[in-house]
Amino acid sequence: MSAATDAFVQENRDRFLSELKDFIRIPSISTLPENAGEVRRAAEFVADALRRVGMENVEIIPTEKHPLVYADWLHAPGKPTVLCYGHYDVQPADPLELWESPPFEPAERNGNLYARGAVDDKGQMYMHIKAIEALRAAHGSLPLNVKFIVEGEEEVGGASIAKFVAEHPEKLRADVALVSDTAMYAEGMPTLCIGLRGLIYLEVEATGPARDLHSGLYGGAAPNAVYGLIELLAKTKDEQGVIQIPGIYDDVEEPAGAELESWRGLPFSEKEFLDKEVGATSLTGEPGRMVLERVWSRPTFEVHGIAGGFTGAGAKTVIPAKATAKVSFRLVPRQNPEKVVAAFREWVRKETPRGIQVEIRVLSAGPGLVVNPEHPAIDVAARAFGDVFGRKTVFIRSGGSIPIVGDFATHLGIPTILMGFGLPDDGLHSPNEKYKIDNYYLGIRTIAHFFEQYGAR
Repeated sequence: MSAATDAFVQENRDRFLSELKDFIRIPSISTLPENAGEVRRAAEFVADALRRVGMENVEIIPTEKHPLVYADWLHAPGKPTVLCYGHYDVQPADPLELWESPPFEPAERNGNLYARGAVDDKGQMYMHIKAIEALRAAHGSLPLNVKFIVEGEEEVGGASIAKFVAEHPEKLRADVALVSDTAMYAEGMPTLCIGLRGLIYLEVEATGPARDLHSGLYGGAAPNAVYGLIELLAKTKDEQGVIQIPGIYDDVEEPAGAELESWRGLPFSEKEFLDKEVGATSLTGEPGRMVLERVWSRPTFEVHGIAGGFTGAGAKTVIPAKATAKVSFRLVPRQNPEKVVAAFREWVRKETPRGIQVEIRVLSAGPGLVVNPEHPAIDVAARAFGDVFGRKTVFIRSGGSIPIVGDFATHLGIPTILMGFGLPDDGLHSPNEKYKIDNYYLGIRTIAHFFEQYGAR
């Protein structure tokens, strides 16, 4: 490890944190049209930061929605190229009354930085930029070639960057991508995520009568759209949590024995998971499978919300004409989203209750994936992570989805290193989101050391 790089980070801790706070103060909430100007301001902040650390060809690239930011430094012939990805947009801060300090005024408490976007993803993305600054200050140059692509729509689906990656593979050509938008398995435990579940997000709309009807005059004869939708959704899984859609498990691969054994060795407590993270009376899911299997390597079907009929104060006795549910499938590697959607459509066609018509709308669809942990860049990243933290890096999967990783694999043909420095209790998307301040500095050092070691191969 380079002592000079570490020394530079140590000497500039206060400035690095101050810059991050300035970045976080920009309320770049991508889903709110009235915040479009602030989202643009965040893109300009990123572009300016990249210029200051010596990145070249910095562009703010317009899209149909929020801009992308691109930059590169390509003066290391014969050395690998790393594509750094992150996002500068954030989730809404609601409900505001649950925040202990204003969401866009970063506050330091208990060694953490509390603010919307602190860990997801401004704090983590900004580490990449500061690692570049540390390397150039310590060595006068970079040990490899670097490209940046930073987006402003990750929290609203990432449609613009998906289109850009598909249309500009040569511009983004690299040997590996680096993403810091995940968490370590536990505090102080260096962690690389090598597997992600895919996601299919759908709307299921049920229609019964032509209009809302009086339940006294028509109840018992007219189909009820809300009840019909509930009937349909209730059939998707049995009481054990096993999905009942034919073919859903056909392409599901079991994790390798060595991977399962490593999961069993992680410091996981089912009781603590239930009590501290879930907060319910019991866990659910497929029997005979440990919790980490259920959330990392098994497909799921979930209902996220149902709307329809009358839900206001007081009483209104109607038979609803329409009802809509937001639902999703989480897919594991090898499952084909198109095949799953087709199977779901066919199942819905057969299982829809009498008198109900159902329309299915696919809002997004992306596959799951697994990265080979023996890839040279993954191996170097694991060693760099372990060196800085002083213990061996563990490999895990995530039950969540990061669609850009699939886009990089499909269109650029490269693996992604998911090197995150968040913690499981950081409260992403929730009030009082936080980022451990020491992890911010450790992240900068780790990324810099990864660049040094990968460039030295």
